[in-house]
Amino acid sequence: MNKGVKVTVIGSVFAVMVGGAGYGAFNIVSALNGDGGSGAGGSEVKSGPLGADEVRETSEKFFADWEKGAAAAAAQFTNNNAAAKSLLTSYAEDAHITAVKITPGTAKRTTVPFTVKAKVSYQGKSAPLTYKSSLTVVRGLTTGKPLVDWKPSVVHPELRTDQDSLVTGSSSTPPIEAVDRGGKVLTKDKYPSLGPILDALREKYGPRAGGTPGVELYVRHDGNGAPDTSLLTLSKGKAGKLQTTISASAQAAAEKAVTRYDNSSVVAVKPSTGEVLAVANHRDDGFNAAFEGKVAPGSTMKIITAAMLIDNGVTSMNGPAPCPPDAMWQGQTFHNLKNMQPNENATLANSFMRSCNTAFIKLIDEKPLTDESLTAEAQNKFGLGRDNWKTGISSQDGSVPAVSGPDRAANAIGQGQVTMNPLNMASVTATAITGVFRQPYLVSPKLDDRELATAEGLRSSTVYQLKQMMRLTATQTPGTATGIMQGLGSADIGAKTGSAEVDGNATSNSWFTGFRNDVAAAAMTEQGGHGVDAAGPIVRAVLVAGD
Repeated sequence: MNKGVKVTVIGSVFAVMVGGAGYGAFNIVSALNGDGGSGAGGSEVKSGPLGADEVRETSEKFFADWEKGAAAAAAQFTNNNAAAKSLLTSYAEDAHITAVKITPGTAKRTTVPFTVKAKVSYQGKSAPLTYKSSLTVVRGLTTGKPLVDWKPSVVHPELRTDQDSLVTGSSSTPPIEAVDRGGKVLTKDKYPSLGPILDALREKYGPRAGGTPGVELYVRHDGNGAPDTSLLTLSKGKAGKLQTTISASAQAAAEKAVTRYDNSSVVAVKPSTGEVLAVANHRDDGFNAAFEGKVAPGSTMKIITAAMLIDNGVTSMNGPAPCPPDAMWQGQTFHNLKNMQPNENATLANSFMRSCNTAFIKLIDEKPLTDESLTAEAQNKFGLGRDNWKTGISSQDGSVPAVSGPDRAANAIGQGQVTMNPLNMASVTATAITGVFRQPYLVSPKLDDRELATAEGLRSSTVYQLKQMMRLTATQTPGTATGIMQGLGSADIGAKTGSAEVDGNATSNSWFTGFRNDVAAAAMTEQGGHGVDAAGPIVRAVLVAGD
């Protein structure tokens, strides 16, 4: 096996910062090499914004040397000589990419998009390679020279971290032909959002599916446990057939819906079985936030909190749940959404429909509730937070920690220390409307004899009340989901909206979960605003497509 195109890291240790939604980790680079060498500019130190000529000349010279395979020369036009030289050298020698032709597009200020056309040749096999990328020209920190701001993605957009490498050779796992529940073939080309998921399925089930490896150019994601990303096939292996639970129609709807909003994710499940019908993400980082995200779910959490209140006899659907303008809990004041009218005579159904925060805050210290009550409800009734879901690929099953102080109140309304993802919330809705926790899965457990997670589920009386409150939220004024769910015919429908505040973000994350007959779906859009603003339209589209 070739050692691959490896990204080299030099200099001081990178600081790591977790993004506002809790998903991404980003490198904060403090000038690994501010000079970039002697390939550009003169001795005079310049400052100020870069001119169009500087951007064009620097990128053209960098492209010209890259095309010629002159890695050392090309690296001189970057602000990280060593990393650039290593990667560009290995681009030809280890990934076997030759005959490189780069066509720049129209620059947008200091960013230059470009198209690469090349050839990959290995052991008598060859294939054309075409892809798009971009680079940004910056001014050197100490010399003032215009330099290419070096990132692995300059060489290929799928090289996202310093641990990624390009490899050409025999694939590490046999290919698979993944099919949906009706036998339709699922491909990255037709369902782009499924790309990382199909890679993960291939990594885990390729050997079991009965295929044989081929020869490929692929990205090896060393160090983070992610599956290889296939980029180009030089010689096809034999693909093994892998049956999934996906519905092609629901997946197509999910793919289209998430592209309307940046950083969006959605999951649909079949409540009667737990089968995952659709999973889609619209993100630049390739992260499967729909399955692996860990962020605050906002007011969609009130489904679980309402179940806790009902199961513990604190109140009922038609029982009292007053909605004051604000509520104090152990020194912290909680408020409702702007312009929400208080209602001291509200029932739980009314406060649920309007998503009144203060109503839930005021009830969480009622006997017999304790710091552990919400955690117990989530774990024992909804199957969450035990780290034991086995969906077929990597996934997170939520977290509802037992806490005291202000976070106990915040947890009840989906803030504080509670974390979920769309897979979790789709499952919560499925459990709420059936009373049975059926752990979601993407591949049948019969294929690898894995044991699915279990939980007690809910009493029939609790199910009736939760389902009815979700129906009212979707169909009756003042339900917050009526506008989005309107016009879905005579189907049995219900929903819950949510928005989650994130420190440092001016706009909240948008959440929405709902059901239509035997389909439950949940979506989240980072900085999407209220639940009906972004996540709601995504869920509606998936529910309409059905299974």
